[in-house]
Order: sequence, then structure tokens, then C-alpha cells
Amino acid sequence: MKNKKKLPAVLLVTAALVVVTACANNSAEKPDASNNHNQMANESAVAANAPAGNAPDSNGSHAAPAGYKYGKLKIQALSGAVCGAPSYVAYEKGFFAEEGLDVELVSGSMDAMKTGLTTGEFTVTNGDFVWFTSIQQGLDLKVIGGLHHGCIKLVVPPGSSIKTAANLKGKRIGVDEIGGVPMAVSSVVVTNAGLDPQKDVQWLAYPLDQLQEGVKKGEIDVYAAWDPFGKLAEVNDGYTVLSDISTDHNFAGKSCCFLYASGKQIKEDPERVAAIARAYQKATAWIAEHPEETARLEIEKKYVATDDVKLVTDLIESYHFNYTTDAAQEDIRYFVQQFSKTGFLKKDTDPEAFLKSAYYDVFGAQQ
Repeated sequence: MKNKKKLPAVLLVTAALVVVTACANNSAEKPDASNNHNQMANESAVAANAPAGNAPDSNGSHAAPAGYKYGKLKIQALSGAVCGAPSYVAYEKGFFAEEGLDVELVSGSMDAMKTGLTTGEFTVTNGDFVWFTSIQQGLDLKVIGGLHHGCIKLVVPPGSSIKTAANLKGKRIGVDEIGGVPMAVSSVVVTNAGLDPQKDVQWLAYPLDQLQEGVKKGEIDVYAAWDPFGKLAEVNDGYTVLSDISTDHNFAGKSCCFLYASGKQIKEDPERVAAIARAYQKATAWIAEHPEETARLEIEKKYVATDDVKLVTDLIESYHFNYTTDAAQEDIRYFVQQFSKTGFLKKDTDPEAFLKSAYYDVFGAQQ
């Protein structure tokens, strides 16, 4: 199946609104998504500090929120993505519980996430910069921190004449979603090579696991994909990485994924939002210190569908996990400029005005 497109800017903006991001959420549930093992981890972390009489009920649920200052909340985090590690680690290592948060990790669609963030059902999401478009379209959502660097690669098959981004002129680029993040990233690469992403290349959409088949059939020339697909193509099939956003000069040193918080929840309970941010801050620091242990945790707890510890460890190390605030603001300014050029944001978008409306100083607000 494929979907061949040359897109006007307005369609790029519209399509970006419906993308399902790997770092945020995916409609496919991971194995063992009931989270029973995670619930046990959180209960154990709280037990040592919980007041007497606050043990879990016999059915495994918490008797009362007294042991959790900020009560129960759901985080839609079961995407199967390696880069979802902060949510997994904050859960498994008890960082949510330490901050007084009784968390359940769940899976679901992008539409469900948008609705939940709007109504306040969901407090935060780990998402990429395509959410900028949703914010511009009126979604009450704030960036409260940067989480990690790049997790997308643009890859070229063996024997290809494509050696640089400038060679992409007239080529067909496969992506998993028209208007999705790999397409947004590739558009920046194309634009900064002096090409027009709406006129000089063609975009074709395939399911992630069929992108390489599209190359074999001669239907596409290159493809952009979330990890580990690009990495596996490089390691197992001799593909060349044309752009890796963890190292590409257009993206290197900048967050590709951020922690977003519901504007409604920020207004209603800013302390709770700050507690969530602290848990993610602890998680990213732990991941940076323990990349292999993080990989094993993701595999053993079935957060990712692979048993290749080295591959997952290498990816985690390449993401440079670190919760940032000042740097996150600089990254927002930068990506607003980039996506204004490519059509994913309105061309007259003012980076400073966007930052002012889209960023919330979660820690400074508590001082």
C-alpha cells in the first residue's frame, strides 16, 4: 500500500494534526500492557513511606490517596518506542511514587491523547515537535521541558546514487505518515539542502514495517523512519544513514522530544505538574547514568519488542537523555524557525511569540 503525494503547505499543516508519534503514543499496544508488574513496583516504592493504613487493598488497588500526595493519574506512554524510556523508568524505579504520584501507564491513539489533554484526563505527554502545530491550532498545551535528542533516521539503500541531501531532488521519500514526524524531519533536511519539500521531492506513505519493501519494489528511493527501523536497516541490510537527527547538523544537540503538560491541569494544580516534571527529571538523569540497565529494563518488562540489548543500549546512548528547561526554550525557537520554512507551521510564525504562548516554567513557577 502506498500513498503518493505532493503536498501544499496547508495540507502539511492539517496532516500534522493527526499524526501518531512514536515518542508520544501509538494505537498499537505493547505486549503485557496491563501494567500489573508496574503497579507492583509503584506499590513497593510507596510502601516504605506511606502512612499506616495506606497499604494496597487485597485486590491490588490503593486503599486511599493519602500515600500519594497528588493522587492517581494516567500517562499514555505505552508506545513500544525505545525513546519512551523516561516514562518507563520513572514508573519502574519509583520516581513517580517518590513524588507522590500514583501513576498508571496506558496505551491509546493520538485522538484519545488530544481529547484527554483538553479535558484534563491526561496531565502530561512525552511528545515531539509536531505538537507545535496542535498548539498553533489552539490546543491548550505547554512545553515544560526537553527530554532527549534524535530518534529518527533518513536512510539510503546499498548502491544508491544518493550521497547527500541535495541528491534528493526528484526522488521519492517513504515515510510512515503523511504529515508525520519523519516527514517533518526530512522536510527540514530537504529545505536546508536548498530544495523545496513541496515541489522537489515526492512523499509516499507506508506502514513502518513495509518501508524497506517499498525500496525493494522500486517504489521509493529512500525512507525516513523512527528507530529502530533505520538503525536495523543500517546494521542488518547495508543501508547508509543520510541523516540521523541525533548527529545531523540541522538537529544535533537539540531536543526532538519534549514533556508537554495540559494547560488546564497547570491552572488547576501547578504543584502536581511540577511533581511530574521532577519525576521525569530524575528518570532522564538515571537513564543517562545507566543506559544498558535501561535497555534491559525496557526489554525485560516488554516495553519494546526486541531482545537485542546492545542495539537498544546504543540507541539510548545516542539520545543523550537530559531534562532541560533553558535549552528546551532555545530548541523551541529553533524548530519554530525551521518548520515555518517547510510549511509545518505558518510561515509568519514568530518564534518569540510562539515560545511565550507555548512554554511554561514548571520549576520557576514553584519558587
